[in-house]
Amino acid sequence: MVNIKAQPITLNVWNGKIPGAIDFPKFKEDTIRIENGKIRIAKVINPTITIYFPPKNKSNGTAVIICPGGGYGRLSVDNEGTDIAGWLNQNGIIAILLKYRLPNDTIMKDKTIGPLQDLQEAVRIVSRRAVEWKIDPGKIGVIGFSAGGHLASTLSTRFNEKVYDSDTTSARPDFVILGYPVITMSELNTHTGSRKNLLGNSPDPVLVDYFSNELHVLKNTPPTFIFQAEDDKTVPVQNSIDYYTSLKNKGVAAELHIYPKGGHGFGLAKNGGTESTWPDACINWLKQIRMIK
Repeated sequence: MVNIKAQPITLNVWNGKIPGAIDFPKFKEDTIRIENGKIRIAKVINPTITIYFPPKNKSNGTAVIICPGGGYGRLSVDNEGTDIAGWLNQNGIIAILLKYRLPNDTIMKDKTIGPLQDLQEAVRIVSRRAVEWKIDPGKIGVIGFSAGGHLASTLSTRFNEKVYDSDTTSARPDFVILGYPVITMSELNTHTGSRKNLLGNSPDPVLVDYFSNELHVLKNTPPTFIFQAEDDKTVPVQNSIDYYTSLKNKGVAAELHIYPKGGHGFGLAKNGGTESTWPDACINWLKQIRMIK
């Protein structure tokens, strides 16, 4: 894990009632340590953002909100969370780790939009507090992995969607980074677990279409960097290919990296394979689109 030297701060996403929440006292957040010692969080009730600041003399004013994966059933908060925050900080970027609610009928009136509500509001919080946190309000991005990539790409295509009562602060990020993302909810190429957790066992075709993000790219969808391994057995690589194609068809600036090996869930990919080059490629892309110097 990359060391993070600055003291992070954690804030609730919602100051007051969470939109669409159902009170169920027996429902408790669960922290799980899996067999390799990694940490996973499930049953999120109260979404939070944790802000990791780089050293003041290194900070470049760019900020990135991190959406870990986990199939919309749990959050991979280390390799797709704190590790990513450390990498961003090393590059002078303020990292904001989002602990978003996972779709659940027990605690949500409409579980399909709960995660999107949290991410939209997270973007708005960062925008509102940009001056306080010394962030350039035109350089706020989002990075999402796996199901977190589905959430980030949903935001990319639904940032104007009114999914809760909010102020007029824009929820559009200035750029988006997608790691081995779930994009479609179509049976052919989706990740079955993510689809089931988000939409249920037998989803309405209208919902399947609505949350198949390759079908809803806008001309002002943010510039997007995508990376994935061809041998990914969890999320078909066609997700990345189809989304990239849709971005290009709409004239959206995009860059796609497909590596021959790497599997799924590799995070910063520290094993030395070609997929280990994505962090450097991403930083070069951020320089190219003028999000960092």
